[in-house]
Amino acid sequence: MKTKEPKVPIDKKEFYKTLTRLALPIALQSLMLASVAAGDALMLGKVAQNEMTAVSLATQIQFVQNMFLGAVTGAGAILGAQYWGKGDRHTLEDLFNMILRFCGMVSVLFFLACELIPGPLMHIFTHDAPLIAVGSSYLRIAGWSYLLTGISQCYLTVMKISDHVKPCAMISCCAVLLNICLNAVFIFGLLGAPAMQARGAALATTISRIIELALCIAVSSKTAYIRPAFDRFLKLPKQLLADFTKQCLPLLGGSLCWGIGFTSYTAIMGHMGTDAAAANSVAAVARDLICCMCNGIGSAAGIMVGNELGAGRLARGKAYGIKLKNISFVIGFLSTALVLAVTPLVVNMVLLTKQAREYLIWMMVILSVYMIGRCVNTVTINGVLDGGGDTLFDMYSLIVCMWLIAIPLALAGAFLLHWSPLVVYACTCLDEVGKIPWVMARFCKYKWVQDLTRPL
Repeated sequence: MKTKEPKVPIDKKEFYKTLTRLALPIALQSLMLASVAAGDALMLGKVAQNEMTAVSLATQIQFVQNMFLGAVTGAGAILGAQYWGKGDRHTLEDLFNMILRFCGMVSVLFFLACELIPGPLMHIFTHDAPLIAVGSSYLRIAGWSYLLTGISQCYLTVMKISDHVKPCAMISCCAVLLNICLNAVFIFGLLGAPAMQARGAALATTISRIIELALCIAVSSKTAYIRPAFDRFLKLPKQLLADFTKQCLPLLGGSLCWGIGFTSYTAIMGHMGTDAAAANSVAAVARDLICCMCNGIGSAAGIMVGNELGAGRLARGKAYGIKLKNISFVIGFLSTALVLAVTPLVVNMVLLTKQAREYLIWMMVILSVYMIGRCVNTVTINGVLDGGGDTLFDMYSLIVCMWLIAIPLALAGAFLLHWSPLVVYACTCLDEVGKIPWVMARFCKYKWVQDLTRPL
């Protein structure tokens, strides 16, 4: 008969102190990044509905790029958090080299696509010629920022996992605040600058990315920081590369499933008319802003669990994971209440047609339910499970819940059954809420409780 494993007591004061120290700066960073999209939507929404909608659709290209970057930096963070917990700085430098090479290649490819074929890229999301024209002009300028994003994300990821969360957040916040200020200058033509509207938003993003990368390099030059080991940049340790690939490929599969799926949702709504696309664009901004806290806790969860497991304290790592999973439900219900509370404010912040306003109100109601699943899954899957190297489950769950259920329903509703845009929008929110029982079952198998590091 199997004996019940004894519970490991948690020092709650230490736990919450560490969680707060990690989660708040990351949540602030996430909030500031989401604020750029909110600023674009708010400012361009004051110019014209088409300008706002076109930029929202165009930024889906960067969203897809971020799926590739997220998989690479995510694999680096999983292994890096464990090696940092173990105290192996040399291996962490090799990981930095690795993610920098892969992210650089991804960034170059997306940059070239935006510069050479912006029209066909926009055609994926809409057939409306004015939206394609505005979006293409945006991508030709914003593509330069995509070239820099991959490099800066590598620096910021390594800062997070090596006890430099605050400087990491400060760099992102400075870049975002600059982006928002420059948005106002170039969109509306303030301070003697030309009024560039959508192209102004792209120029503001590019300038802020240049500053962000410069700050990353300057801050990381200090002695206490982990930097790329350029003397062995082309020499990747074979065993470390194999461990990295084992974590990265499932993350990439999951990221592409989620990212392309989310982009498909946007494309489906974009083909249901300008009013539905506009309402969906605003709802997406609200969703991203409200998800910031669960994003912060999810990232903190991966670091905390990874540090404990990498240091060989498996029982404590497991106890931390259980505690964080419980916290995710509390954050989920708080987020639901917050969505409902801010709905009147969101609806009145941008210039929309009467029909688009009605769509937006009900989309926010649907979004409030979706937030429960989003928060639970972000912390549990992307935080706890990934922190212990259980990265395959995310891809499996997305294939089933998103690609075999939510997307087919949304496609059928939009193009075959001609459902209301609100019903189609509800279909796009099914996957997060529907997979909660499956996520909990996977969590309780505790396959994520493992030390991924190699001996020194």
